[in-house]
Amino acid sequence: MLTEDEIAEYLDEIRREVCTRCVERPPGGPPCAPLGKECGVELHLPELIERVREVQSNSIVPYLLNNRHKICEHCANLHGSNCPCPMDYLSVLLVQAVEAVDRRRGLPAEEVS
Repeated sequence: MLTEDEIAEYLDEIRREVCTRCVERPPGGPPCAPLGKECGVELHLPELIERVREVQSNSIVPYLLNNRHKICEHCANLHGSNCPCPMDYLSVLLVQAVEAVDRRRGLPAEEVS
């Protein structure tokens, strides 16, 4: 289980490396929810971090499949017109951000899964 300080560290990295490239980010975001745009990253951040840490691959496909199976299938917004998740086009950046924090924290890949 991640602490609030750990989640904040991942969130800072994600906002710097991922959110800045999001085409759905409203003016003044992030955070986006207070500006009226629900974001899958904001909604599911602790779970996204854990799901990324479960996978070790040079391909993005296993990360996407793991997220879709363990997060998307249980999301109330799935298949809705307001699906808030930018994972399809930001997934590589999200994985890189999570893994960058893990490396800074000195966590070997086999320990974070």
